[in-house]
Amino acid sequence: MDIKKTENPEFDIVTTYGTMRVRLYEKTPRHRDNFVKLASEKYYDGIRFHRVIEGFMIQTGDPYSRDTAMINKWGTGGPDYTVPAEFVSDYSHKKGALAAARKGDLANPKKASSGSQFYIVHDPENCAHLDGQYTIFGEVISGLEVIDKIATADTDSYDRPYDDIIITAVNPVIEVEPVAMNVAPADSTLTK
Repeated sequence: MDIKKTENPEFDIVTTYGTMRVRLYEKTPRHRDNFVKLASEKYYDGIRFHRVIEGFMIQTGDPYSRDTAMINKWGTGGPDYTVPAEFVSDYSHKKGALAAARKGDLANPKKASSGSQFYIVHDPENCAHLDGQYTIFGEVISGLEVIDKIATADTDSYDRPYDDIIITAVNPVIEVEPVAMNVAPADSTLTK
């Protein structure tokens, strides 16, 4: 079986609230390749959506969020690296856009992205001011209703959902080349 390679890989983000299919962008190769690497290592499995703001965005990707004893550190975790910013004017904070979270400008003047945390836009109007400030590296291509379901979950004063919303798996969508079947053509003449 031949696996078709693509510059815009797709993944199913399977959550306890449903599945979102995302497509990563080729014009942000560092962010795309980092997400592919983390997904292949099962890094996101078991991680919560730790920050949910209706009418704005839903955020995930912090490994600390696997452990409720670490709740005071949620939003600060990730791998030991950042990803250099890749701002592309073609991409905007439309509904379903995937964008990398990052530290604020004072601590991070080059706007480098978190190594693992990302958010998904719920309301593009309320996120428009983030264009050119945060790297957008993909988009939800199916399952937009899952964003709505997560975004409207009840949260505490720290924007943490009361009920756990967990990524159970991030699975690659593998496109396979059609396989030719060896079927002999039907013979229109029958002989005895």
